[in-house]
Amino acid sequence: MIKKIKAGFNKLKYGLFEDNRVGIIKLEGIILDTGSFPVATKFVESLKTAKKLGIKNIVIRINSPGGTVGASQEICRELKKAREDGAKIIASLGDVAASGGLYVAVAADKIVSNPGTVTGSIGVIIKTNVLKTLYEKIGIDSEVVKSGQYKDILSSTKHLSNEEKQILQSLIDSTYEQFVEEIVQNRKISKEEVKKFADGRIFSGTQAKELGLVDEIGSMSDAVDLAAKLAEMKEKPVTVDLTPKKTFIQKVTGANMLEILENAGLNAFYKRVPLWLMSEF
Repeated sequence: MIKKIKAGFNKLKYGLFEDNRVGIIKLEGIILDTGSFPVATKFVESLKTAKKLGIKNIVIRINSPGGTVGASQEICRELKKAREDGAKIIASLGDVAASGGLYVAVAADKIVSNPGTVTGSIGVIIKTNVLKTLYEKIGIDSEVVKSGQYKDILSSTKHLSNEEKQILQSLIDSTYEQFVEEIVQNRKISKEEVKKFADGRIFSGTQAKELGLVDEIGSMSDAVDLAAKLAEMKEKPVTVDLTPKKTFIQKVTGANMLEILENAGLNAFYKRVPLWLMSEF
């Protein structure tokens, strides 16, 4: 009830006076959307909060090496919906904004990057570990009962057949084209040009600007100033933190998502999901 009253007050207040608020939403770590790590869901909730508060100018601060295809696409789609509703979105790239992080960024009106930001990594990858020889050495055997020929396509007990490689390559090609098309539509770069550098390589922020993936070189405060400029604010912008609260696991462990996934043994599972290539340094 109190939140609704505050939201109503803000709408009334900024309906009468100039609205110089800039909402800040941070997107950090691997982009997933699971029960324990509902990154996409929490991000979308922040966009809804901005709408309830009547905040039309938003800076998304991205520090992410990438993540799952579906979660990245969901955030991208919701950002475009927010723009259709009249919001101005500025993406601010931090240390790393690669792969799925870049996919999200291209949905913004403008992209601001530090000169040394690691970005790019446009591509899709599926990985699996073949442990057949190891299992044989330690005396582990397995039997599979399946409903279809390809149900165990990424099993660690066998190598991929030529037919299975073709199936997976078709999947990779489909999601890759979706990635490329998102860049083409949002960054106004021809598909021919995008495919010249959309081969998984990474770029610095400066290189990304030369390629047309970034609009301006600057810091997060520069991104806030750009949001204010696009909104034609006369007063100094006031930032409002809309970043989702950390999950209980994150608060207790103090670890980042990648460390938690490794410790929980979930990283092996996500290696079997189509992931936009995550940069490793």
